[in-house]
Amino acid sequence: MASCQVCGKKKTVGNNVSHANNKSKRVILPNIQRIRIMSNGGTKRANVCTRCIRSNKVTKAI
Repeated sequence: MASCQVCGKKKTVGNNVSHANNKSKRVILPNIQRIRIMSNGGTKRANVCTRCIRSNKVTKAI
């Protein structure tokens, strides 16, 4: 599973909790997109979460 190359966000582990309060493990995955970004005057492909894309922490290459 890929992680965000900007903020380092990756999968986390939690519990599914039923109405009867039974707990079972689940995996929570971030929304990772593989996009072309500008870096050092050039472009490269990077795995970036949508939170970083939306908050303009990266600039998308055209």
